[in-house]
Amino acid sequence: MAIALFQRLLQMIFVMFGISALVFLIFFATPGADPAARIAGRNAAQETVEAIRKDFGFDRPLPVQYAIMMKRLFVTQDLTSFVNRGLKVVPQVLSAAPITLSLVFGAAVLWVVGGVAVGVIAAMTRGTFIDRGLMVLALIGVSMPVFWFGEMMNLVSQSRFHDTWLFSWVPGLGYKPFSTDPWSWFKTLIIPWFTLAALYIGIYGRVLRANLVEAYQEDFIRTARAKGLGPMRVMLRHALRTSLIPFVTMFGLDFGVLVGGAALLTEVVFGLNGIGRLTYQALLNLDLPMILATVMYASFFVVVANAVVDMVYVLIDPRVRGV
Repeated sequence: MAIALFQRLLQMIFVMFGISALVFLIFFATPGADPAARIAGRNAAQETVEAIRKDFGFDRPLPVQYAIMMKRLFVTQDLTSFVNRGLKVVPQVLSAAPITLSLVFGAAVLWVVGGVAVGVIAAMTRGTFIDRGLMVLALIGVSMPVFWFGEMMNLVSQSRFHDTWLFSWVPGLGYKPFSTDPWSWFKTLIIPWFTLAALYIGIYGRVLRANLVEAYQEDFIRTARAKGLGPMRVMLRHALRTSLIPFVTMFGLDFGVLVGGAALLTEVVFGLNGIGRLTYQALLNLDLPMILATVMYASFFVVVANAVVDMVYVLIDPRVRGV
């Protein structure tokens, strides 16, 4: 087990190195483009461009340029955004990360619990009114654009019904740090959590139901029933366990991508200055150091999430332990 974990850690480091090299080459080593002028931004003085070229080592060989950039990003953490007048990149990412992590963690809890509940209930009541009703609700959840649903939730909770007993507890848009006021943190994020989770509850519920229905056709389920096991035990100990593998795979990919900035629309709708919003503003300003930092942050969480998924495979499916 320890060797497998060590091998997985080495793979993560190798993948991170590959991503960082690829991003660096695309952004800063494109033939015919001056990386110093790109970092300086539009209408920058020639003196500023020359200072950046010397500071970042763009007049030196490419491996040295890469080493200088990674050192400033991960070791000294003094990578500077010249578009935003000397703003340090790493502190900006570190201040935005807790907001995105809070949003995605809370939504993930809701969509995992909701997705499993919808999938299990629909599979156990297959062909009934309950099954069809849950699948229709899941399809509605999948079909609703998150920005539209978020705006509707804001319209209901922040405007029209805010003064009623139902939504009078809802605070204004924005983020309250958990460390300063946990209760305000929860109240601020509960509606964004539900908004972001609605889409994934629908997707995961439908996928899990399909996997469970397929699993019920397998021989090991018939064997379990022949042994006299009850319906609930057959579901939880046999069908659900094997059906969770695609569920876990999807969760690892979706969670990593959302933490990496794909929750942008939810952040914009609810006024949360997270990683997605930070990346969007960097793209608008063509702020290359900030884009590099946010891409590295996003790739880190995608790689880590998939590594965790690989480890969860071992726990839920004994067949992959020897692979």
